[in-house]
Amino acid sequence: MSTPQKFMQRCLDLALLGMGDVAPNPMVGCVIVHEGIIIGEGYHQKIGGPHAEVNAIRSVQNPELLAQSTLYVSLEPCTHFGKTPPCSDLIIENRIPHVVIGTIDPFIQVTGKGIERMQAAGIQVEAGVLEKECKELNRRFFTFHEKKRPYILLKWAQTLDGYIDTVRIETQHPTWITNAQAKRLVHKQRSEESAILIGTNTAAFDNPALTVREWTGNQPIRMVIDQSGRLDSELHIFDGKAPTWIFTSKRKEEKEKRKYIILDFNQDILPQLLSELYERNILSIVVEGGSILLNSFIQDDLWDEAFVYTGNQFFGKGVEAPHITGETIGFEMLDDCKLHVLRNF
Repeated sequence: MSTPQKFMQRCLDLALLGMGDVAPNPMVGCVIVHEGIIIGEGYHQKIGGPHAEVNAIRSVQNPELLAQSTLYVSLEPCTHFGKTPPCSDLIIENRIPHVVIGTIDPFIQVTGKGIERMQAAGIQVEAGVLEKECKELNRRFFTFHEKKRPYILLKWAQTLDGYIDTVRIETQHPTWITNAQAKRLVHKQRSEESAILIGTNTAAFDNPALTVREWTGNQPIRMVIDQSGRLDSELHIFDGKAPTWIFTSKRKEEKEKRKYIILDFNQDILPQLLSELYERNILSIVVEGGSILLNSFIQDDLWDEAFVYTGNQFFGKGVEAPHITGETIGFEMLDDCKLHVLRNF
């Protein structure tokens, strides 16, 4: 690995530390190098907090060296005032002469403008170092801005003979398919995404809490589709322990941590739902089922990744697991369970 790639890889390693804490902003890492030695580094740690470039510049013990250094950053420095001032202005103010960027920012208020502003100030700017890896790290952010929708992750557990549930009535409890290790991994994933969505039957039959309990991390917004408002208000999803959004055709009085979003159920609801999420800055969403909802996303080709857990048991009959076609990008053994990760390229 060449020296520029080595420093950019360090930016990526730092950026990843912001996973789950910066959405809808991107994960960004930054290092400052003087004569081949890193003298400062930082990453975007929290939504609303200082950006990676700010933290890196602040970490430099001898600021006089900035005027003789190169700044590496995984995403183009911003040029607009949001929750923080423009990073490109800070770079210019500190007279940093050379900036190396991983990839251009897809956000319309930034795209190319950060590079133009720094070049106009006489800074030498290079872009495209480990570009593929930088885009992959922020695939949720790029999908959000390029496709105008959240990054969509599908998740389900199935048996060895391809069922996700037995045939049961609403009063029967669900049959657990996977193991404790798989459960912890599911909760870790929840902590890294913005929201989690289920359908009406899953809420009524399984009564899931949809909270992060087996892992330490942020709680995603819980979302449920309830067209006619038939779900029991005593269900776990309405317990007030986390924000809950209900997609419905019935207007109701909003309560603490409970929001109602009206959809037209005479039309395809998925484009409406995704449009609402985009407008409300939801960067990513995990769709946990059941089969009707999962198959709707698959049929409409509205998914980016799928996490398929296979438990070590047979049902013989029941509710068939979704059929999905994608490229396998990951496989993991979780004791007696398997996890396949698919990508929709």
